[in-house]
Amino acid sequence: MTRGSDGMDARAGRVGLLACYILVIVATVIIAVPFVWLVCASFKSNADFLLYPFLPRGEGVLGVAWDRLTLDHFRSLFREAGVGRALLNSLVLSSVTAVLATLVCAMGGYALASLEFAGRRLVSNVVMAAVVIPSPLLIAPGFQVLYRLGLLDSYAGLILPAIAPAFGVYLFRQATLSSVPRELLEAARMDACGEVRAFFRVVFPLVQPMVAAFLLMTFLATWNNFLSPQVVLQTPEKMPLAVMIAQLKNVYYQDYGLLMAGTLASILPVGALFLLLQKDFVTGLTSGAVKG
Repeated sequence: MTRGSDGMDARAGRVGLLACYILVIVATVIIAVPFVWLVCASFKSNADFLLYPFLPRGEGVLGVAWDRLTLDHFRSLFREAGVGRALLNSLVLSSVTAVLATLVCAMGGYALASLEFAGRRLVSNVVMAAVVIPSPLLIAPGFQVLYRLGLLDSYAGLILPAIAPAFGVYLFRQATLSSVPRELLEAARMDACGEVRAFFRVVFPLVQPMVAAFLLMTFLATWNNFLSPQVVLQTPEKMPLAVMIAQLKNVYYQDYGLLMAGTLASILPVGALFLLLQKDFVTGLTSGAVKG
């Protein structure tokens, strides 16, 4: 009886595993199809773009007309549309914002989680309340502040408001509470380790998964930010890649191949960064969010 029950459990386990593999394969295909379509579209001429869903058919290998694929869209992007400068602008903006925001949020989260000071509970409540405020509501007052500070049409006007998001401070507060033992901090303080030194030597290495996850999230958010650069910046040469690609759209004629090539150029850097940090990104998302 027991042996038969074990056999049924093993069979059910194999069926469940097979179902999981099938679901993963189906989900992978659904996710991959748009990216494959994007890559194919960026190498096709505008005539073939409307004729074939993926690669143009012909007499070549695998029934594809390889000789009809072209790099003209990428040449136009870098020689005429100025995507190189916009790409550099996005890299600078995203990198500086991500590094500064991660450092400031990690320090703020550590202070709220481990330091005793007057008003700590009030500050924690304000941070948690600020998490639920939609960011579009802050555009008008933020514009007024930047105007009075003379930071309009500058990268500082984009970077400074983004280096201390309440969501990031809250994430690092939770990560510090769950990943940094209080006894370890007390031992460091007893060894005459100051708060700044304790933060960089003890706390920062222990919350490294959250550092990588938040670094990646901030980089992606800044890279894809479309609204704020159009509000703060006025000089066309300062615009990031997301805005530049949107400006490729023409009122009377759409160069779809050029748009797809620009989109492909915009997702390659963030895709490479995600592959580099994906392990720490997943670890950071699954830790530090259960202890209040």
